[in-house]
Amino acid sequence: MEKIIIVGGVAAGATAAAKARRLSPDANITIFEAGPDISFANCGLPYYIGGDIKSRSKLILQSPESFKEQYQVDVNVNTRVTGINRQDKTVTTLNVITGEINKHKYDKLLLAQGGRPIKPNIEGADLDHVFTLWTLNDMDNIYRHIEEKSPKNAVVIGGGFIGLEMVEALVQRGLNVHLVEMMPHVMSVMDAETAGFIEQEMLSYGVNIHTGKGVTAISSKAVKLNDGTIINAEMVLMSIGVRPTLQLAKETELEIGESGGLLVNEYLQTSDEHIYAAGDMIEVENRVSGKKVRIPLAGPANRQGRIAAENMLGGKHAYKGAMGTSILRVFESVAGITGLSLKQARALGIPSDAVVVHKEHHTSYYPGAENVSVMLVYNTETGEVLGGQTAGYKGADRRLDVIASAIAGNLTIHDLADIDFAYSPPLGTANDAMNMAAFTAENKKSGFSNSITVGELDEWVNDNNPIVFDVRDMFAFEKGNISGAYNVPLEMLLSDLKSIPKDSCVLVYDETGKKGHQALRMLKSMGVENVHNISGGFISVQRQAYSVGFQNLQITLPELEKKKVGDVKEETIADKKTETLIPANENTPLVVDVRTPMEFIGGAYPDAINISLDELDKRIDELGSKDRKITLYCASGARSAYAQQVLSQMGFTDVENGGGLMNMMRRG
Repeated sequence: MEKIIIVGGVAAGATAAAKARRLSPDANITIFEAGPDISFANCGLPYYIGGDIKSRSKLILQSPESFKEQYQVDVNVNTRVTGINRQDKTVTTLNVITGEINKHKYDKLLLAQGGRPIKPNIEGADLDHVFTLWTLNDMDNIYRHIEEKSPKNAVVIGGGFIGLEMVEALVQRGLNVHLVEMMPHVMSVMDAETAGFIEQEMLSYGVNIHTGKGVTAISSKAVKLNDGTIINAEMVLMSIGVRPTLQLAKETELEIGESGGLLVNEYLQTSDEHIYAAGDMIEVENRVSGKKVRIPLAGPANRQGRIAAENMLGGKHAYKGAMGTSILRVFESVAGITGLSLKQARALGIPSDAVVVHKEHHTSYYPGAENVSVMLVYNTETGEVLGGQTAGYKGADRRLDVIASAIAGNLTIHDLADIDFAYSPPLGTANDAMNMAAFTAENKKSGFSNSITVGELDEWVNDNNPIVFDVRDMFAFEKGNISGAYNVPLEMLLSDLKSIPKDSCVLVYDETGKKGHQALRMLKSMGVENVHNISGGFISVQRQAYSVGFQNLQITLPELEKKKVGDVKEETIADKKTETLIPANENTPLVVDVRTPMEFIGGAYPDAINISLDELDKRIDELGSKDRKITLYCASGARSAYAQQVLSQMGFTDVENGGGLMNMMRRG
């Protein structure tokens, strides 16, 4: 009978014990857990504090008793393993409640002790209102403090996953929250552009963000930053990272890896063949770079626990490493990363590039469409997908999983371009954002459409001093733009730029990058060869500006949307009737905008009335005499052409299609 001892009973440890029992009905399996709980939902702790999860009991996946009953595993909580004798293959345990000391024999030993939050040596860090969040007890202490002390102001130190989740939780509890992050932007594992989406969302909810700063002291009612700033705070949450629990491993003289985690081989064996390890305490291989890294995430920890259990019982299941796939929701915004960033790929000497696209997560005509952003990093020689990031309010998780799958399957951008993704108007588009990202990458790789990511923009602008053209309409331009850019709407580009010198260096951009690509191709057809498009357009510029800003560009940003917790976001205003003032004199010519109310609100021809194409037949009586002069327009001229046909069939005799909005504005 194989005797297996597992040190640590949360993610990797509990999973390993359950898997071992399924593999071997007669193995003797024992768990020793230093804390009071096993198999609890560590990742769910912030959501209980914030009120999303109402029942504390739902976070407890198993109790020692239920685990024993289900798996016939002896579970010992509040029991710390104080020593390992590798020669005798025994462990020494201490019950921290009773003080009882015992020795236990093992055939195979699994270390799954995880990690612990880093608590820096800062003045006041040990005060009662200063917390970390890692265990149920930590959660209970924070919850109790909020309930009993009713703090008004809180400081969260650290802009990683737990820190940002706690920012949301504390805002939901009604606190005024300040976030302090030492790095230039939050979520330092992501590119500044992606992080900017999250920062913009937090600013909308009134969160005060202090990046590039550190905390030097904490008092009973305030926090002091290294630039002298004093922030009122009756509560402080520290979330600056996790340190692997390695004391026992070091005392046992097990080998530590180059990244600072416990060294294991592909079968998750330590330097002792009878001792295995899994979870946050080990170092693993990055599946893309091949480098040894620490990736303290729940998903990899659980898979490592399963694999370790197989191998302890005689299996030869190799662990392939991890890609660091991780995702975060802060308020309504979602952002995730997998594989390598462009910066990481280039630092490793990989010939690499990246593109960014923003596209509706489902068809634009179906209510509720939201942009989902995809950054795709690829090898410029082979086209192999190296990594990516996604962001949005809807659909970011689905696209991130596609990128992770592409990495795992060694797919190229050309493979992604050819994949059929699920499509139905409420669920997706005929050309998914992943298809579009792949198409864009193919265009860039081939030289058909050169683009610059916003992370590269500062250096590129400094080196090239380009002429900058904003090809959006004047209304979008007025709301926000790159200072010094010339606003030439795409519809006017060919006629307005015929005189541009052919040897000019030109930078173009629109809102998302799509029209920027069209503008680039137009300019190239005119003989201007040195043209670059901003990948991701002004949306990406805006996000970069919110996170780290630019050195060589000045950006005028649109007014920040103000949000409150509990606000219900309207799906669309497209179905709402727009009030219009139609001249009573039927001899007065009419200009009718047949776009949606949302488009109309964004900017319209002076004195135009708005009757959307979908509403036209229902509001025909509002137009007055059928001999009245009526000029119709939309965004491009397509919908207004159809509206012209509708009115002509209904007997209107003097109807003109004015084309697109920009054409109308040009007419004056």
